[in-house]
Amino acid sequence: MFDRHDPRTDGTHVRRLSGGDGTGDVLIAGVVHDHPASAHRVRAVVDATDPDVLALELPPLAVPLFERYAGEGSVPASGEEMSVGVRAASTDDVVGIDGPSSGFLARLARNLVRAETSLSTACTVLASVLSVSKHAVACRVAALLDAPTAVRLAVDAPVEHDVDEGDDPERQAADEQVQIRRARAVLSAFGKAEPVELRDETREAHMAERLASLRERGDVVAVVGVDHLDGLVAHLA
Repeated sequence: MFDRHDPRTDGTHVRRLSGGDGTGDVLIAGVVHDHPASAHRVRAVVDATDPDVLALELPPLAVPLFERYAGEGSVPASGEEMSVGVRAASTDDVVGIDGPSSGFLARLARNLVRAETSLSTACTVLASVLSVSKHAVACRVAALLDAPTAVRLAVDAPVEHDVDEGDDPERQAADEQVQIRRARAVLSAFGKAEPVELRDETREAHMAERLASLRERGDVVAVVGVDHLDGLVAHLA
């Protein structure tokens, strides 16, 4: 499908779920935010599969900003792997599958009630969602403005890494693995706070439901954070 001799695309951070009965395949590419190895993986997967739908771990409101970056051929300050995916895709069917959205908020409300969360936990979760919602709205507004204003208004500072796209594939892949192991070591040592765990479980269930719906349009490539891979596969399977 794509160069499995390249350590950036050897399948370690790619999952395929075969379709059937009129549904397309879902191929999920896991990424590390702003990492050149991840950007290459997304480009390679999209080029090799030519999906009918490109699904991004973005709120629907934020998608037009990354479509604009892709159309201009510019590199955003943050979220490079998303604009790379849009630029590589031949399809116009580009979809944000993350919350906040009406479906996400409904699922979150059900999960809060079902888990019988404390008032403080619920407030923490809702405050987090409100922050993400404000950022999504800012992205939509920024998509309508001139490029310098858009960057200042809507996009976070990029994550700095010790490699760039000019480094050889082996070095890029090795650095990406270091980033992943470091993040997972911290998570293993301290665990997830209850509000974070509840929000992430809701996000993964919501994104999986969106992917299940989107595969009815044909083959789907999804671009998500690498730590969501196993959760999404479990929900979809």
